[in-house]
Amino acid sequence: MVGATFLWSIAGVVTRQIEHARSFELTFWRSLFTVLSLLVLLPAWRGRGALRPLVSGGRSLWLSGLCWSVMFTAFMVGITLMSVANVLVTMACGPLLTAVVAWIFIGHRIAARTWVAIALAGLGIAWMFGTQVRDVPLAGTLVALCIPLAAAVNWTVVQHAQSQGESVDLMPAVLIGAALSALATLPFAWPFAASTHDLALLALLGLVQLAIPCLLVVQSGRVLKAPEMALLGLLEVIFGILLAWWGAGERPGPAVLTGGALVIGALVFNEWLAWREQAWTR
Repeated sequence: MVGATFLWSIAGVVTRQIEHARSFELTFWRSLFTVLSLLVLLPAWRGRGALRPLVSGGRSLWLSGLCWSVMFTAFMVGITLMSVANVLVTMACGPLLTAVVAWIFIGHRIAARTWVAIALAGLGIAWMFGTQVRDVPLAGTLVALCIPLAAAVNWTVVQHAQSQGESVDLMPAVLIGAALSALATLPFAWPFAASTHDLALLALLGLVQLAIPCLLVVQSGRVLKAPEMALLGLLEVIFGILLAWWGAGERPGPAVLTGGALVIGALVFNEWLAWREQAWTR
């Protein structure tokens, strides 16, 4: 799981090395290379039936895939509009937004500790963007917020499907998401400007930053509990900010550090208490 978070975190620093491709073209190539990678990796890992869920998966699988496509697209567009740190800290709100969306739509109860964490994380996000209102474009903020919102809808769809006895396979959903992202961004990516250097880096992102980490997370989920995975998943934010600082010179400002500390602190506190509660019930 730590390895997966590190591989996820390279997106920002690698994207900053791109020479010519921009915005939607970045998204198109990364998503396309993710599709090609998964079409090879999934059958190699699971055998000939690996792609069968694409036909028999049902509505929930495709809804999940649509959410993945929004996340893939919004992330790449977001980091072309503002700093990697801003996007990553905004993404970190995903687990708390998931709790709210699941509460609204499928009636999941939210513990008092989670309400406190949601309030603190909201304060952190408001501080981060409010103090940078002149430096961070509104479009970038709205695009970045699409990432945790789509993640929240995704996991709510998956949880609801499981409660109805319908299993949603993560890997085919990711494949669908990458394919939808590539198709949706193709018209806006044309005419292509990517150099050979750019294509090599975007192929690296498709394979190493998306396809392989998704396989690692599926394996990790068979051993680790949800609070453990949520806590370890926060390493992506830390790794990503440090790599962008070291490899692209994106030094996070005081507002990002303060707001990010509130968001991550709230998540750690909430997941640690959930972990303790599980230990006590055992």
